[in-house]
Amino acid sequence: MSHRSNAKTVLRAFAGAAALAVTMTYGGLSAGLLADPLTEKNTPSAATMEGVLKGMWTEVKSGWEDRLVQDATQKTCSQYRNDPPAAEANAIVERETATILMPADGNVLGDWKQGEKIASSGRGGQFSDPPNTENGGNCYACHQLSKTELSYGTLGPSLTNFGKDREFNLEAAKAAYAKIYNAQSVNACSNMPRFGAHKFLTEQQIKDVVAFLFDKDSPVNK
Repeated sequence: MSHRSNAKTVLRAFAGAAALAVTMTYGGLSAGLLADPLTEKNTPSAATMEGVLKGMWTEVKSGWEDRLVQDATQKTCSQYRNDPPAAEANAIVERETATILMPADGNVLGDWKQGEKIASSGRGGQFSDPPNTENGGNCYACHQLSKTELSYGTLGPSLTNFGKDREFNLEAAKAAYAKIYNAQSVNACSNMPRFGAHKFLTEQQIKDVVAFLFDKDSPVNK
């Protein structure tokens, strides 16, 4: 047997063992579900999903217990696999829109240079972060922003020329603030975090990120 064939055999054995381990670990989920997660008859119950989630986090940091409990929107999105029917989607948008708190001074534009730092930072909210670590937006994980940045994700759309394409319109900036605050107020079951609603970013931080998107001097618009 060649080295290449032997390597393939080892990989197949490893893959089989890994699949068996997953099946054994999550005994509440059938093998059929793991093989075909889109088969409706194998959709796990809410109780099963809750059990799996909590089973993955057996040592929860003090004060983080509530993070393992889904809110109404998360439960609906899980139930419909992020594709809820129109009535449920409308209910999500209405509910999440009600959480948005716009700045009392009416100003949604902060310091774009600070916004650039926030967009580039993935720190905060991790078990390994020291106390009082400032949260970052980690925007580049999903979006292209500055054209000079070579590393960015593609889960979300490119945001290059974001402000320029909208003619630096103030109402468009306010809409961007609202979406960053709570993306599910715009798109039900959005993959984008609810930064403001969950108090992960402060009002000033969201203003700074909006400025990064809209300021004429920002590299986003160059």
